[in-house]
Amino acid sequence: MGDERVRPQFWELPIEELNDREWERLCDRCGRCCLKKLADEDTGEIVWTRIICRYHESETGLCGCYPERSEKVPDCMDVRKLTAEDAHWMPATCAYRRRFEGQPLPEWHPLLTGVDLEMVAAGISVRDKVLSEDFVHPDGYHEHIIRWIDA
Repeated sequence: MGDERVRPQFWELPIEELNDREWERLCDRCGRCCLKKLADEDTGEIVWTRIICRYHESETGLCGCYPERSEKVPDCMDVRKLTAEDAHWMPATCAYRRRFEGQPLPEWHPLLTGVDLEMVAAGISVRDKVLSEDFVHPDGYHEHIIRWIDA
């Protein structure tokens, strides 16, 4: 991963061959990975909530503390350490998950369209659909379960 140039159509390469710049550009900034998830203790099913990490910046879709996110949010999933076994914790639309599963990027992905608005128009972005975790007690997360995430 020493060469930091962005190669043409790098998103078609096996995910383990991406350099740091390519890896970062793979993210569509939808914010879905920043949603709080619950796991059913009996079935292991993962359910999504509309509660989002306090550090998510809705206007940019970026993490407000990205360099130190692991220290500030210990349960933040580091996609660089994602394995095929962990990929189910990411939404089915996630470029990282899709590439781990050998699937192409979705047609609305900004790398394919050149604009972020296609992702928003496709209803993929969490913009205007979520609540910050600052406003919800953890005991109340189950009251905010959503079904609009295709996991």
